[in-house]
Amino acid sequence: MKFRFIDQAKTEFPAHRLCKVLGVSQSGYFAWKDRPASCRQQKDMVMLAHVRSAYALSHETYGSPRMTRELQASGFAIGRRRTARLMRENGL
Repeated sequence: MKFRFIDQAKTEFPAHRLCKVLGVSQSGYFAWKDRPASCRQQKDMVMLAHVRSAYALSHETYGSPRMTRELQASGFAIGRRRTARLMRENGL
């Protein structure tokens, strides 16, 4: 959470100063920044593309339960909570 804030605020303040104020190490921040996306994050990005597509096809009316059923009918292994989280995090 702190690293994400630093990444967003570094346009206004230097990263080293933000790290010092927030009490995190600079090496930790830069290690976080250069780390590749986790397996879950990669799968979430793929699934999010399908969620957005189905959401657009539904004329932006499907909620998470109905979206889950739609994706499962299309052959995707996804649960309602994951669908709800992806939709909530992306404002759908």
